[in-house]
Amino acid sequence: MTIRVLGIDPGLTRCGIGVVDVEPDRRVTLVYYGVVRSEPSAPIEERLLTVNAGLEALIDEHEPHAMAVERVFAQHNLRTVMGTAQVSGLALRAAAARSIPVGLRTPSEVKAAITGYGAADKKQVQAMVARVLRLAEPPQPADAADALALAICHAWRGDAPDARATGASSSLTPAQRAWLAAERGTKR
Repeated sequence: MTIRVLGIDPGLTRCGIGVVDVEPDRRVTLVYYGVVRSEPSAPIEERLLTVNAGLEALIDEHEPHAMAVERVFAQHNLRTVMGTAQVSGLALRAAAARSIPVGLRTPSEVKAAITGYGAADKKQVQAMVARVLRLAEPPQPADAADALALAICHAWRGDAPDARATGASSSLTPAQRAWLAAERGTKR
């Protein structure tokens, strides 16, 4: 069974969106990528309304089986963290309203799943996303490539609905199996 996963790299100015279909053999096919933009000079409530409308339209258009959202992490710039957290909340609300299961992923978790190295830089992530999706060039902008990486990571980790039916969890790399075992150990 093919699983469709929508990845969201939350941002108030540019919210990255990536949609992929993942086959039982872990082969990934690009469905869509892009960004939802809001005008930085607009009032915050209008910016959130713009991003929300874009997210909801893309979710309704692509009908994902699961969503992966980048986990908000502390940064030195409080304004950036607040905008990212607000957009994450919009994505989570949109998923809940449609009964779409969501996985929250840290940047290092996604980098490790895509490149094999949790401290990979943006260019390395973009290059591996292009390779996995068999694209001639890395997806641009970086926010969209990050969203695609989130979606791929989520499907490959075996957390997406019906992942067991696709064999995703049995075809994890040794590093992914170790990460999953460690993560399960912390939940006890």
